[in-house]
Amino acid sequence: MGSTALTPERRSQVVRQALSVAVATGTYGISFGALSVAAGLSILQTQVLSLLLFSGGSQFAFVGVIAAGASGGPAAIATSTLLGVRNGLYGLQVSRMLDVRGLRKALAAHLTIDESTAVGVAQPETAGARLGFWVTGLGVFVLWNATTLVGAVVGDAMGDPRQYGLDAAAAAAFCALLWPRLKSKDAVAIAVLAAVIAVLVAPHAPAGVPVLVAACTALLAGVWRRAHHDPPPPHRWPDQGHAGPAGTAGAAGAAGAAP
Repeated sequence: MGSTALTPERRSQVVRQALSVAVATGTYGISFGALSVAAGLSILQTQVLSLLLFSGGSQFAFVGVIAAGASGGPAAIATSTLLGVRNGLYGLQVSRMLDVRGLRKALAAHLTIDESTAVGVAQPETAGARLGFWVTGLGVFVLWNATTLVGAVVGDAMGDPRQYGLDAAAAAAFCALLWPRLKSKDAVAIAVLAAVIAVLVAPHAPAGVPVLVAACTALLAGVWRRAHHDPPPPHRWPDQGHAGPAGTAGAAGAAGAAP
């Protein structure tokens, strides 16, 4: 990948791609805000989750476990943390791509999500990758938090969530996030394995524990698959000499996924 400056046309192309992903992803915050309030969290607690955690999959998992009962608190934290581990793995690649220091590095770490990473590494040049990462990350962050507030306010005004079926909607929303990512037989197999284990554990464990066990299973299976089956990435960043992941460009098209 080259590191030359972008032409105006190329810059506009990257920005359009990044903003399209940001808009499609950010709108999912409405669902999260409503479901979080339905699970028993306040509007303030819901907003803090989006501001500080900023990971759609982890946030939906958290409120889903909380909705299952008060005893699910520790399991909710553990499950959301496990699901957030992937962002740390993305950070290994993003740090090479951005090459930032200080406060900008801290901000980049917070904005390292599925969408910003996918749009960034999909670009054929370093300047485009950096622009795509920042525009996507900041765009999703702003929209996700704005729509979270809208969803939380609307959800709070609706009253009892059971009247509208929202008490069971968190699981459905999480499945909606997961579905676009099941693009290979291995991914489907891992998802099915985790679901079966959760169902088997559910009758014998407190609320939240089956989700935690399923998340651990999926994480371990994913790590094993990556170690034994994924081919080495073909791209290199010429100005830093590190390899970048292949195949993530397609994730940019999965705009329906949350951060």
